[in-house]
Amino acid sequence: QVQLVESGGGLVQVGGSLRLSCAASGRTFSGSPLDYYAIGWFRQAPGKEREGVSCIRWKTGGAQYGDFVKGRFTISKDNAKNRVDLQMDKLEPEDTGVYSCAAAYYCPSSFDWHEFLYWGQGTQITVSS
Repeated sequence: QVQLVESGGGLVQVGGSLRLSCAASGRTFSGSPLDYYAIGWFRQAPGKEREGVSCIRWKTGGAQYGDFVKGRFTISKDNAKNRVDLQMDKLEPEDTGVYSCAAAYYCPSSFDWHEFLYWGQGTQITVSS
């Protein structure tokens, strides 16, 4: 089992940047609690469906992004801290929402959130124009 805690949300102006972090913990005999997982970031705006933002495979570092990202976001991992970060630049009002990280056994190409087993509590991002 994996516990996830997000941090780094807040209010930012259009064109600004934010960095989200997803810290993981859990029982493990050796190595990282994330060794067998991929970590995804999702977001949900009021009245809209949840959508996948990015996903990274813990062991390989391979990553994927939602089409709307268009090079503005970068996902990365910190092996020493068992943490996944999402650097978000050139933020737009449409990026406003609750951002959550989640763990799955792989990164589904369709960002099917049903594949994700463990979720953090979410953090609010508001982009003002």
